[in-house]
Amino acid sequence: MWTWDIAKLATQKRGEYLSLYVVMDLFSRYIVAWMLSHKENSALSSQLIQEASQRYKIAPNSLTLHQDRGTPMTVHCYLDLLGELAIIASHSRPRVSNDNPMSEAQFKTLKYQPDYPRRFDNYDHAMRWCQDYVTWYNHEYHHSALAGFTPHQVFSGQV
Repeated sequence: MWTWDIAKLATQKRGEYLSLYVVMDLFSRYIVAWMLSHKENSALSSQLIQEASQRYKIAPNSLTLHQDRGTPMTVHCYLDLLGELAIIASHSRPRVSNDNPMSEAQFKTLKYQPDYPRRFDNYDHAMRWCQDYVTWYNHEYHHSALAGFTPHQVFSGQV
């Protein structure tokens, strides 16, 4: 089972945000795919999920993908893609504030990093920071919910 969501990252320009899409394996908390964009839409969501399912060679009807009820997760073209890939869609209950707790917890870890900039200078600055964060999170972060193991150790079967 995978879970995914989108977080807004503020830039130096007032009112301008970047969208960080993150797909995470629910059992291991391993970030299997991510994308940074100037916008949030279903085409980008579809692209990310399709690339991740191909990268990990997801067999038909073997993956459940949990998401909240945001627009990129509920539009027909995105749901049609999940149907084509034979990925089972799971959505949070309507109008629930803690809509996707595992993804939200990962975003909290991201935003509480000591080196997390409150605002990114530009797209390239955010991309570099996110690349470093994902590498750290997957390979160096000893997760308390994983008995102190890293997400990579659990995802790769080393544990």
